[in-house]
Amino acid sequence: MGMNQTPASERVHISFFGRRNAGKSSVINAVTGQDLAIVSDIKGTTTDPVYKTMELLPLGPVMVIDTPGIDDEGELGALRVKKSYQVLNKTDIGVLVVDSTVGTGVPEEALIRKFQDKGIPYVIAYNKCDLISCEKMALLREQEITSANRKGGAGTVSHDILTQDADSHTICVSAAKKTNIYELKEMIASLKPEDTHKYPLIGDLMSPLDLIILVVPIDKAAPKGRLILPQQQTIRDILEHGGLSMVVRDTELKDALTNLLSKGIRPHLVVTDSQAFKRVSRDTPADIPLTSFSILFARYKGDLKTAVEGAAALRDIQDGDRILIAEGCTHHRQCDDIGTFKIPNWIRQYTGKQPEFVFTSGTEFPDDVSAFKLVVHCGGCMLNEREMKYRIACCQDQHVPITNYGILIAQVTGILKRSLEPFPEIYGILP
Repeated sequence: MGMNQTPASERVHISFFGRRNAGKSSVINAVTGQDLAIVSDIKGTTTDPVYKTMELLPLGPVMVIDTPGIDDEGELGALRVKKSYQVLNKTDIGVLVVDSTVGTGVPEEALIRKFQDKGIPYVIAYNKCDLISCEKMALLREQEITSANRKGGAGTVSHDILTQDADSHTICVSAAKKTNIYELKEMIASLKPEDTHKYPLIGDLMSPLDLIILVVPIDKAAPKGRLILPQQQTIRDILEHGGLSMVVRDTELKDALTNLLSKGIRPHLVVTDSQAFKRVSRDTPADIPLTSFSILFARYKGDLKTAVEGAAALRDIQDGDRILIAEGCTHHRQCDDIGTFKIPNWIRQYTGKQPEFVFTSGTEFPDDVSAFKLVVHCGGCMLNEREMKYRIACCQDQHVPITNYGILIAQVTGILKRSLEPFPEIYGILP
């Protein structure tokens, strides 16, 4: 990600769903005014979710997602449908594209139930309305509402919901003729979710003109020529709240602090990369609060209390226990990669046991985590809030403890309590 771009995790995720050849890709291209998605008459042209970041007025920065058909068939088709449903875990606004000449059926009803279950606001766009009369369209929608009302009961789309959609969240469009495309964009924009973050990233931990020291190791794992996303976002949040940021390497922190303190300048907070926790804790005076980027992110888009409680599960790890180490992004792994090398070693040293480690990255987070004794997740900087909270909820529902990299590292280095001092509501639950 360039430093001049809105991170994908901070963009509104708009996902387009529908049957094969319903016109999802054509509707996306019409809405965005760009040829973002491949259009073809051949069924199943979109075989994997396609992601595109862009600016879409009046929403601003968005992530547009084109998905495979929800009616795909066969063994391979079932995998494509599964990929489509996985997209729901990160979807802020859903758009169900229906072929007006066909109408809705079981695939659409199943998807609408998923929208409802997950609390995802959605629009139903009846595409190809240029190929069907208004009278027939009205009749088709009335038949669908009547059918849903007649069926009733669990497992069907409720009459109330469909009636509401017909009144306010259903629209007839033509991607080919550009009919009602502007109106569809306005309808999508009206569903933009409010900021659900309970806390800012760091802004509530400081006052204007407070000095925040950010410790950024520059080693062979650091990307050339740029800072990683958590560092960029933290600097930006400090700026937005009128603070002062000073960025140093872990190797210069001690001298930098000595120099500042000798001039009567006391930093308000030190935030470090978790991998340097031990050294930074040693070099930072005890009366200067200390935490890490991943702890900030655990609070910002996850659940800090759950992650802290999850770290306690390390005490119960036994030989052969399965531990899932999950990362939200995919990157080139070094031989001493933090996820696949350092954290497993820290866990073995801390517990004195030999557990079994399983690794996932990107979108490949398992729905079933019940076989794991512990899940250790990265800070989730590349995931949006909805997906991060979905992953946490998966673990909670299956009674599997989950923590993150920074909290685990603080636990195994013996400085968890110190790293949580800036968060009194969490600090108070520690023994």
